[in-house]
Amino acid sequence: MAGAGEPGDGAERAPGGECRCGRCPHGARAGHRQAVAAFIALREDFAAGHGVPAGLARSAGAARQWVSDELTLSAREVAKRGAAEGNAWLTSVRWRTLLVVWGAVIALLVGQALTAIGGGWTATRTAGLVAAVVLALGLTAAAWWHRAHGGALAPLIGEDGRLSTSRTVAAGWAATVLYVVLTTVVQLATTAVPEKRSALLRGLELVRSGTLLAVLAVGCGVAVLAYGLVATRVRSGRLQKVPAERPRAADLLADDAGRGSLLDVQYVLVNAAVLVCALVRLAGRPEEVPQLPWGLVVLLVLSGATYLWGKAVEGGRPVILSVVRSRELGDLAAPVRTGDDIEIRGAGFVPPGAGTPDRLARTVVRIGDVHVPVPLVPVAGGFANPTDGVLTVPVPVDVEPGRVTVRVITAAGVESNGYPVDVLD
Repeated sequence: MAGAGEPGDGAERAPGGECRCGRCPHGARAGHRQAVAAFIALREDFAAGHGVPAGLARSAGAARQWVSDELTLSAREVAKRGAAEGNAWLTSVRWRTLLVVWGAVIALLVGQALTAIGGGWTATRTAGLVAAVVLALGLTAAAWWHRAHGGALAPLIGEDGRLSTSRTVAAGWAATVLYVVLTTVVQLATTAVPEKRSALLRGLELVRSGTLLAVLAVGCGVAVLAYGLVATRVRSGRLQKVPAERPRAADLLADDAGRGSLLDVQYVLVNAAVLVCALVRLAGRPEEVPQLPWGLVVLLVLSGATYLWGKAVEGGRPVILSVVRSRELGDLAAPVRTGDDIEIRGAGFVPPGAGTPDRLARTVVRIGDVHVPVPLVPVAGGFANPTDGVLTVPVPVDVEPGRVTVRVITAAGVESNGYPVDVLD
């Protein structure tokens, strides 16, 4: 069997000898890059008016549909290569997560050794190091168990294939609290002095550990509520979600479209600041459970409530505001007839994260009982159709004359409101 970074037998190679088999991380990455480059070249060629067969050039509608079909086939190849790269990345990233985990253990050992100069090595330092090793072993076992799904990152990846901000924050607090508990347990197991054992047990009482437990409860509660809010709104069609090719670190601070999100940023920064405060207190007095001021707990509650409120109101259904006949310059005003192009104006036709060509090609307009795929209209650097606010589609001859209802079905599978249009024969 080929190694994690080596092409397998019968690997597909580019003319320059570069592997693009799709089965190893390097080959999947190279294959995806070449597919994207080929798609961009094809789109720019069509945008410049080249590449259309002479037999179709006389019919604007036929030429547009042919170009759209060619771009859709190329976009599907890009999506296929992107999915292969995402799977390969998830398989290989587990080694990087383990390097980070054990690198943190080594950094703790070095820090303890440096601070022990002059004061000597203590049992508390041993307890902290043992607790870190036990926690790292647990994460290593989890990474092996989920080796095909991102290793130690698997619990942090949401159903949409992105890193979850709320899960990551909750995992950070859970790891911190677990490290504190393990440190205390190791100290209890290694000391025989009754007074010291009593002091350690008093540190676990609710009076002293209450704030640390409160911040853990806030982090976990926000993660559970955020999951419930998003799942409920997606099932009811009030939120449009499309899966990502693979998780990225930017997902923690950005929305599904990759734009920076103020609500996510404030939630991460506030929790990171309070977590650093807890770790500093633990480093100063490792023999005690770190106590946080209740003011910081209230700050976390406010930050979490703001984050959840944003989850409750973000997104929405696609909305059709008007449907008009698409008129070229010089055309006379006329009613909508079969064979004409109609322009659908509204909002939410391209969900966040659905701006890739293969997902744009999934946008469909239902005119009466006929489903019409929205054609891809290329321009330099992108597409003129479809867009988030305007769609242009032809009215097929299969549409029965009379009053029909127009609806938009987005790449997320969400259907818009109906808009009545009169179609003449």
